[in-house]
Amino acid sequence: MINGKKIIVVLPAYNAEKTIERTYREIPREIVDEVILVDDKSSDSTIVKSRELGITTIAHEKNLGYGGNQKTCYKEALKRGADIVVMLHPDYQYPPKLVSAMAAMITYGEFDAVLGSRILAGYALKGGMPIYKYISNRLLTFFQNIFTGNKLSEYHTGYRAYSRGVLTSILFEKNSDDFIFDNQILLQIFNRNFKIGELSAPCNYNTDCSSINLKRSIEYGLGIIFNTAKYLLHKNHLAKFAFLEEKNE
Repeated sequence: MINGKKIIVVLPAYNAEKTIERTYREIPREIVDEVILVDDKSSDSTIVKSRELGITTIAHEKNLGYGGNQKTCYKEALKRGADIVVMLHPDYQYPPKLVSAMAAMITYGEFDAVLGSRILAGYALKGGMPIYKYISNRLLTFFQNIFTGNKLSEYHTGYRAYSRGVLTSILFEKNSDDFIFDNQILLQIFNRNFKIGELSAPCNYNTDCSSINLKRSIEYGLGIIFNTAKYLLHKNHLAKFAFLEEKNE
């Protein structure tokens, strides 16, 4: 715990057998109350390795996608009483040791959500991000900053921390089961006027990191444009979209 808040780290996993142990070993257990891994029907031994490490492990009976995996992660963490939920990829692309700093930024009430940014301090290219991903990252981030009125350095990081208040106030269940899920959560946070902080997070594009190909990247980029348009229409009361609706308490 930090400041009396229960912290749970969730690991949305798919074929992470080779990297899960290194990721898990570097999670700061002195402040993390529980680690939950959700396996999205991996074809390797991710589940076996996770259970050997003593991680609370949930196995999907079928592949639900990146967003579908996170839905299970957040539902389970909330059910277990988490005050702060940190989402960390188990492929060791992001440094687990920063969990403490990200959680602390929320536990002391400064922010409602925190993003681990690969762009701050120029870590993206240093960490091996492919140049086409870097360029698209910068262009899409610029686009969304203009049209949402925010000033984030990066919208596309997979290293995130959310307060319980955020996750219980937004309809993340209505989001896509695909990679656009992460971006939709940010739009939901903007819509509810929660405070977002950022922290520099070095990245490591090792050979075992999960990544989407060029075709899927183009689909992801188009999805961002379409969802940003939905956000603008919803925010200006010109149309309604289910994932941006207020949650009935």
